[in-house]
Amino acid sequence: MTRQEREAVLAFLKSNEAAEGLSLPEQRTRMDSLAAFFPVADGTEVEPATVGGIKGEWVRARHARTDAVVLYLHGGGYVVGSPASHRHLLGAVSDMGGLVAFAPDYRLAPEHPFPAAVDDAVATYKGLLDSGFPANKIAIMGDSAGGGLTIAALVAARDKGLPMPACAVAISPWADLTQSGETYRTRAGRDPMLAKKSLDESAALYLGSADARSPLASPVFADMKGLPPLLIQVGTEEVLHGDSQILAARADEAGVDVSLENWGGMAHVWHIFHPLLGEGRDAIARIASFVKTHIA
Repeated sequence: MTRQEREAVLAFLKSNEAAEGLSLPEQRTRMDSLAAFFPVADGTEVEPATVGGIKGEWVRARHARTDAVVLYLHGGGYVVGSPASHRHLLGAVSDMGGLVAFAPDYRLAPEHPFPAAVDDAVATYKGLLDSGFPANKIAIMGDSAGGGLTIAALVAARDKGLPMPACAVAISPWADLTQSGETYRTRAGRDPMLAKKSLDESAALYLGSADARSPLASPVFADMKGLPPLLIQVGTEEVLHGDSQILAARADEAGVDVSLENWGGMAHVWHIFHPLLGEGRDAIARIASFVKTHIA
């Protein structure tokens, strides 16, 4: 990260410090404002659509193939975020990966608590299969809560007897809603994007009366046997760093082909800042290479 890139990212983060204390509708509006702050690249098409009964957006880079697809599950603690907030990230994934992407606007808590997000993610995946995409032409990925949701959706789809996709990617996954790992404490204050307090609040809204140790809420407790090749990327400064280490270990124990990348000095979902940050572009390029390896 150059000094200029660091200053640009810090300026953006400082402009969002005022989000603390906002109501949930205001937080959602602020999150979606990323679409205006980081517009998609010229030539990238965005098309509203419904897949498997779930509304969302197709994002297509100019040269993207249409016989293979990325199913992208956005982050936001299960309470904020939308296809709009992550549109520019999908655009970069579509561009570097060379394939079309679909982001479902899955239901958010507290209006729709657990397991609504998991149900919507699985419904979207099944919708892609039913629309003609073979499983080996689909990659599932997501960031933060969407990273945990990626694993939960795979486990739920497997248990329903659906074929597994070609591969999956979890970016800075929030995979343990008990938040009992030590990095929630040891990295407190080092990650400018997340704090345990806000995660506790989001977890309570999402879980409702459900047990935080439910495997589909906290996939670090899930049986991951039979899941497809998995790439996990996490920054070393993240409070969620430990989630990724445990998730990777559990996947490896289950015989999953898992690759864990620890990105030095990076905070939570640094990929979001790819228009400003070289490491963001580099991480997306690594994801694109992984997906291309597994989707012929």
